[in-house]
Amino acid sequence: MTEKIRLVRGDTGPQIRLTLTDDITGLPLDLTGATVTLHFREAGAPTALFSRQVYVNPQTASTGVAIVQWNEGDLDRTEGDYEGEVEVVYSAGLRQTVYDLLKFKLREDVA
Repeated sequence: MTEKIRLVRGDTGPQIRLTLTDDITGLPLDLTGATVTLHFREAGAPTALFSRQVYVNPQTASTGVAIVQWNEGDLDRTEGDYEGEVEVVYSAGLRQTVYDLLKFKLREDVA
């Protein structure tokens, strides 16, 4: 993903819908029983500022859809560029990290 997701400091929205697919087949990843996590950091920083579990609806887990829901304080950060790494841990313990980073642009809140 090359387009930056635009966010405003201090917000708890928007929710971000991710559809995770297999790079080779293009088919959705079956997230049944899996834990999906977003690791959020300043662009280029060596460590995450926080990690947030991503919501996967058990009834639609086979579609590869996961929803990032921001918590209060997640976006209370300095204006600038940020990155997110998505990691999936399947119920059998297999860990798979999405290769491409999510790109975020955070701006200051006006009011």
